[in-house]
Amino acid sequence: MHYIPFLSTLVTFAFAGAVFSRYRYKKGKHLLFWGVGLVLYGLGTLSEVVMSFTFSPLMLRIWYLSGAMLTAAWLGQGTVFLLVRKRRVAPTLAAILIAISLAAFGLIMVAPITDAAASYQLNQAISAQYKAILVRNGMITLLTILLNTYGTITLVGGAIYSAFLFWRKQVLANRMAGNILIAAGALMPAMAGSFVKAGLTDWLYLSELIGVVLMFVGFLQATASKPVEKKTVVASSTH
Repeated sequence: MHYIPFLSTLVTFAFAGAVFSRYRYKKGKHLLFWGVGLVLYGLGTLSEVVMSFTFSPLMLRIWYLSGAMLTAAWLGQGTVFLLVRKRRVAPTLAAILIAISLAAFGLIMVAPITDAAASYQLNQAISAQYKAILVRNGMITLLTILLNTYGTITLVGGAIYSAFLFWRKQVLANRMAGNILIAAGALMPAMAGSFVKAGLTDWLYLSELIGVVLMFVGFLQATASKPVEKKTVVASSTH
């Protein structure tokens, strides 16, 4: 299962590149936050690749900070910028998210590493070992819960809401399908937590790959240009 994070990293950074490329032309803040969220996603899977070869306290901290805490919230904030039209709501939530993210960064960077790091097993998933190695205080746990809850509600809920609007209006079927795929993809890493608790720790890697592939396909589908239908001009003949 350890080659899967490598594939996830390639797909994720390709996805991030596509989002930032679109941001260059569209300039939407939702694209900027989605792009940052995907970079965080990629850093999480990249740290899994590194940790399959050697133990690194820095990579462990990056893995927890990016994957367990920040990714979902930043992706979800992008959806907030896309859907919430009420003035100042999205910028205010973004400012709060940035402040919390900085606080989370500081807390994780100074979190102690236990002696269990000496017995880190390269052939086991990080998700099966991090609890015994990285000391997480109550504030880290609270922020992890808050950030993931916010991210899941905004990203998954926003995608489902958008798909519903396109379905109700019977327009842009490609965007409806794309949003459904994005919602399904966003749920995959969230479901991985249940797999970890059930002892299926390697499923975290597989769910990350499936999740980012679904979101990438959904993004491409939702942003695809609808072909312009050519009108057929029928010439009438007179007799």
